[in-house]
This record gives sequence, structure tokens and C-alpha cells, in this order.
Amino acid sequence: MTDGTEDVDSFRRRARTWIHANLRPLAPDETAAPTVALPVQTEEEELAALAREREIQCMVFDAGLAGIGFPREYGGQGLTADHQRAFNAEIVGYEYPARLQAPTFSPCGAVLLEFGTEEQKRRHIPAILKGEEIWMQLLSEPSGGSDVAAALTSAVRDGDEWILNGSKVWTTGASTADWGLCLARTNWDVPKHRGLTVFILPIHQPGIEVRRIEMLNGSTEFCQEFLTDVRVPDSDRIGDVDGGWTVGTRWMFHERMLFNSPFVSIPVGASPGEVGAASIVNVARDAGRFDDRCVRDLLGEAHMLELVGQTLRRRIGRGVAAGRISEQSAAITRLFAGVSSARKATIAFEIAGSAGAAWTSDDGAAANCVDDFLMRQTSCIGGGTTEMARNVISERVLGMPRERTPDRDRPFRDVPRSASTRA
Repeated sequence: MTDGTEDVDSFRRRARTWIHANLRPLAPDETAAPTVALPVQTEEEELAALAREREIQCMVFDAGLAGIGFPREYGGQGLTADHQRAFNAEIVGYEYPARLQAPTFSPCGAVLLEFGTEEQKRRHIPAILKGEEIWMQLLSEPSGGSDVAAALTSAVRDGDEWILNGSKVWTTGASTADWGLCLARTNWDVPKHRGLTVFILPIHQPGIEVRRIEMLNGSTEFCQEFLTDVRVPDSDRIGDVDGGWTVGTRWMFHERMLFNSPFVSIPVGASPGEVGAASIVNVARDAGRFDDRCVRDLLGEAHMLELVGQTLRRRIGRGVAAGRISEQSAAITRLFAGVSSARKATIAFEIAGSAGAAWTSDDGAAANCVDDFLMRQTSCIGGGTTEMARNVISERVLGMPRERTPDRDRPFRDVPRSASTRA
């Protein structure tokens, strides 16, 4: 290009050469990203896997391939979404730092880039791109469900600092993360959306207790955090005081657009947290059911769901980037991803038959599909429920009348809630 920016074809060739020379190819039945039910690992295995992903991210940075969509002044490449898509195509079939992409690069890195101060961006974004900082979003709360604006975690001003108290939950990987992006309530005397502020804070510090949550498959990847008199300097505030909902709406936009994000490296066709169509083919193979016409129909359905999901993400992403459709349209991909992921987990379990629930060592990919089946609804809950996505689509995309809520214009202090959650 005339401005000196590397063209997409040249970038693709450079990326391909480096990937083939430096990253390990995956085995045919291996995936670089977890399925619905996060894999059970010992603490040593988890730390070793994370250390390897940090190492890979540092290698990618040194090769000039990290932070493709981040500006050059913060250590990124300053390139386009087309460059990111080219890289995503080239890493198919190779190891890559999957755990570092979400939520570290997006939504956390994206929110820092959009709302952070110059000092915050220069301090944290290069460290993120090098794999030195892993970030988590401290958003969901035990009492709030999907209503993140009903946050009860409080932040009280004390001179040049804020004192945070409260609890966050369902934070993936908080026990091994470095920093958190935290939504807290700074004003109880205004309606709930107007009294929120966003902060950044180190996760491992006095006053923060991180407890792992054991899932039905034995995984302890999810965590709950308890904040007790945690002091955060005002310099680590993101956006205006009581202006957290402005930050929060973009935060949730970046979360919904995750696999369309110009900041995230993820192999084309991969959907971390989902049972992929290719893995379902392996289930049918190892279950010995390829010749079953009903199974072939199910395989076709799974493949169709994956193709539609990929095409939908591209169409929504390009439409939003070009300004042709509302940013709220990201909820469409969120809804489809949740519903289709749950369906694909069900298809895999149906094909596996009895081996999905009770298996022997020679059942291969058909074994233990029950974990993904039992965990399938997490795809409709994590990252904002599909019910919330339906509301966004109906009200903000289709222009239907908004649902009436009794707390819209009431000071949050006066909104009825259980005695155990009152300020």
C-alpha cells in the first residue's frame, strides 16, 4: 500500500512461513481450544499449559504478528480486520494461545484501547500482547444473573483511592489471571445504569480471595472472587465516575463480537466452547454409525449449523464495521452461537449412543459425550444469556416496544431486593 502498510497477501505469506516453522501442528483428533465442558486438569497441568501459551504469545509478538488490530504505538501491528482474518486462516491446525484470546484481548484489551487513559494503554496493552498479562472480566455477580447493571459490588471514594467490597462469580481462569476489569457501583441514589464505574485491578493482592468452583465434570476453571476493602487508585479507573454503563455497553459489544473481533486470533472454523462439526464426525466414526442414514442427517445438520454460524459472524462483523447495521446486531451472532452450540452437543450425544455415557477405552471420540451434553446450556448462559440477546434483538435491532421494568427511573437504593443483598 502507498502508506507503507503491509498488504494482506504479503502478510499472509509471512505469517504462514513463521507458523509452519515455529508452531506445533495438531494431531487429527486434537483441538487447541476447549469444548463445552472444560477439560479437567491438575493444577500442574493447567499451569504448564498456560505457561506454554504465554511462551507462544511472546513468540508471536517477537515475530511481529501479535496485536494485529492494535495500534503500533501500543505494540500492535496497526493492521486491518482483513489481516486478522488472514492470520486466523493460517493458524488452522496449529497450536495457538487460545486461553489468552478471550477475555484478555477482547473484551478487556478492546475496552482498554477504547476507554483507557494514555498511561493505562501504554502500561498494559504491550504486556497483554507479549503474554505477560492475562486479564479477566469481573462482571457477573451471585445476585445479578444476566442483569449486570444491578451490580452490588461497591466502590467508595477515599481521597485518591477507591475501596471496593463485594463478590464476582463465574470468572473463567481467575485463579491464574493477573488483572481484572471490574464493574462496581459508585452511586446508589440514581437509577441502576447511572451509578456504575469501571476499574482495573490486580487479581492477586490483599483483600481478594479467589475460590474455584467445581463443575459437574470435575473442572475447576470457573471461580468466585470476594473483594474485601480492596484499595484501587483513581488512576486505575476506566472512564468517568458513574459513567460505567457507557463503558459497559461497549464492553458487552466486544464480548458478543468476540469471534468477529479484529483483536482476537482464533483459527477459522473454530468456536472455543463448542462441540465442532469435525469432532462430531469423529464420534460417528468411532461409534461405527457412518452407514446409518439418520446419523448422516445429523452430521449434515451439525455441518450446516457451523457453516451458517461462520457466515453469519462474517456478515454481522463486516456490516457493523462498515456502519451498515447497528452495533446491537452483535446480539444476533450471540443468540445463534448459543442455540447452535447446545444443539451440536446434543447431536454428538445422540450419535454416541450408550458409549456417550458409559464407555470403554476403545470407544474413542464416542466416549464421554455426556459431559458436553450436560454442560450444553452453558453456551446459552455464559457471555450474556440468549434470553438477553433476544431482548436486544427485539428492542434495539427490530425496534419493538421495550419491556416495562419497575426499576427504570428509581434510585437503585430503593429497588426491592432480598435482605441479604441490600446495601
